[in-house]
Amino acid sequence: MAGRSRVAHLLKQLSNVACRCPAHSHMQPAHAYQQGAGHDCGRKTDYAFEMACSNIRYGEGVTREIGMVLWFPPTLQKHTLDLKNLGARYVCLMTDRNLVRLPPVRAVLESLSRQGVKYECYDSVRVEPTDSSFKAAIDFVKRRDFDAYVAVGGGSVIDTCKAANLYSCHPEADFLDFVNAPIGKGKAVTRSLKPLIAVPTTAGTGSETTGVAIFDFEDLKAKTGIASRSLKPTLGIVDPLHTLHMPAQVTANSGFDVLCHALESYTALPYNLRSPCPPNPLNRPAYQGSNPISDVWARHALRMVSKFLKRAVRDPGDVEARSNMHLASVFAGIGFGNAGVHLCHGMSYPIAGNVKTHKARGYSVEHPLVPHGLSVVLTSPAVFAFTANMCPERHLEAAEILGADVKSVKTEDAGRWFGDTLRKILFDLEVEDGLSAVGYSKEDIPALVEGTIPQERVTKLSPRSHTEEDLTDLFAASMKLY
Repeated sequence: MAGRSRVAHLLKQLSNVACRCPAHSHMQPAHAYQQGAGHDCGRKTDYAFEMACSNIRYGEGVTREIGMVLWFPPTLQKHTLDLKNLGARYVCLMTDRNLVRLPPVRAVLESLSRQGVKYECYDSVRVEPTDSSFKAAIDFVKRRDFDAYVAVGGGSVIDTCKAANLYSCHPEADFLDFVNAPIGKGKAVTRSLKPLIAVPTTAGTGSETTGVAIFDFEDLKAKTGIASRSLKPTLGIVDPLHTLHMPAQVTANSGFDVLCHALESYTALPYNLRSPCPPNPLNRPAYQGSNPISDVWARHALRMVSKFLKRAVRDPGDVEARSNMHLASVFAGIGFGNAGVHLCHGMSYPIAGNVKTHKARGYSVEHPLVPHGLSVVLTSPAVFAFTANMCPERHLEAAEILGADVKSVKTEDAGRWFGDTLRKILFDLEVEDGLSAVGYSKEDIPALVEGTIPQERVTKLSPRSHTEEDLTDLFAASMKLY
C-alpha cells in the first residue's frame, strides 16, 4: 500500500510541473493538432524529428512478386486488402525509352501478365526530368483512370511517377502549387495518393524510400522539386539483379549520389537547431536536419560505399558489390530522406540545369547532360573542406570510414584532410577534373551562384552558414579537382 501511495504522489507532482509547451502538455485541447491549428512552444528552433520511409522488399529476383502485390482477387472487396495485395484493376507502368527494352521492365511485364493485371505503359520519361517532361507525364495519367502506379527505372522515372500520381489526385491544382518555395507555392498535400510501387534500376538516388521528386525548372535553368511525405512510394521492390545492366560510368555516378547523400545527411545542421519551430507537425519539413536515427543509416551506407563502390564500378559481374551498393542506396535514402542534404546538392542543381554541351559517358541520351551524381560530387571536396570546422569530429569520422588514417589529424585540419580523401576516391575512379571538365569556366560562376540561391530547402541545412561570396569561392575551388 505504501508503494501505491508513493506512485500516486509522484504522478500528482508530475502533473503539477508538466511542460507548458502545448506540444507536450496533457492540458492541450483535443482540437489543437487539427489542420490549421497550431501552438507556440516558445522555441525558435525545432524540438522533434520524424522518421518516414517506404516499405522495402529486397532480394534477387523479387520483381517476380510485383504482379501478386497488385493482383485483385475477385472474391475480395477492396476495403479488405492490405499491402500484400493492393487490388489494382488498372496500372500505369512508367519507365524510359532505354529501359523499356531491358530485363528489368521485361521482368515486371511478365509478372503483371502472369497475374492478369491490366496495365498501360508510359515510356517517355526524360532522363534528368524537366517541368515540361513532368507535365507530359501528368497529362498522360490525367486522361486515364489508373488506380495504382509502377515506376521501373532510376530516380528520374520514380520522381516523374511520384509527380504524376500527385497531380492526378489533385486535378484542379496548378503545377506550381506543390513545388518547393520560393520557386513554387509549397502547398501541403492534403489528399491520399494512389499506391505506387518503385522498382529502382540504379543504385543511387534512393528515390524508392523518399517523398521527394526533383526536376529541372527550365525557365530558371536550375533544379527544384516537390517534397512531401505523401509522395513516398507504397513499396520499394529492390532487386539487385536490375543493377547488373548498368555501364561502369552510370554505376560510378549513381554511387557518388549515395556517397553524398550519406555525407550530407550525417553532417547536416542538427534537427534541434533548424528553424523555425513548426506551429503544426504538418508543417515539419521532410528534410529536418541530422538526427540520431538518420545518423545510423548514413554511417552504415558510408561503410558499404567504402567497401563496394570501386568494385561495383570496375566489375559489372561482381554481383556482391552491385547488390550491396543497391542496399547502400536504400540505407542512404532512409537517412537523407529524413535528415536532408545540404550544399553539394544545392550547388548541383544549377550545375545540371545550366549544362551547355557536355555529353556524359555511358548514358544513352541525345540532350546535353551532367548526371545528377556527377553534378553533386564535383563540389564535394570544396564543400566539406568549408563545412568541417562546424563539426570536425563527424568529418574526420566519415574520412576514416572512407579509408583515411586520421589518428594524428588535428580537428582544425579536418576540412583539408577530408577534401583530400574525397579527391583520392574521385581520382581513382577517373572522374572528370572538376567543373571545367564538364564545360564551365569562371565566367559561369555568377549564374551558378544565382541558381543555388533558391535552393534554400537544402542549403539552409548546411552546418555552416554561407554568403553569396562563399558560394562563389566554392564554385571557383571546384573548377579543377586534381
